[in-house]
Amino acid sequence: MRNTILWKPSTIPMMKHGGGSIMLWGCFSAAETERLVRIEQKMYGEKYRENLDENLLLSAKDLRLGRRFTFQQDNDPKHTAKTTQQWLRDKSLNVHEWPSQSPDLNPIEHLWTDLNIAVHLSQRATVKGAL
Repeated sequence: MRNTILWKPSTIPMMKHGGGSIMLWGCFSAAETERLVRIEQKMYGEKYRENLDENLLLSAKDLRLGRRFTFQQDNDPKHTAKTTQQWLRDKSLNVHEWPSQSPDLNPIEHLWTDLNIAVHLSQRATVKGAL
């Protein structure tokens, strides 16, 4: 209808494209998923190492991997920083080399897709419940 005033409580603001993002760090094995950590600020090398320190070995323990697991990351600068590489050596971790922007499908992409679908379904349910 033209020239109709919308009743404010009945409208739900929406973003057609974009709408923001959050940064997450996740851990998984072939058997199951483990920690999913929200990163509150821009992640630089020091913050990345803190995150690994707080989450990587605990995740491996929770996944019952022991010390016989291979850690995979790409060539993001915070991953390849000398201090990060030294941290990984100090922990005696087996690291799988994975080139950045690899044409091979990175296994975590499947989880990010599942997470995106779950978030969108949750948002849709929230909007339907508000109507």
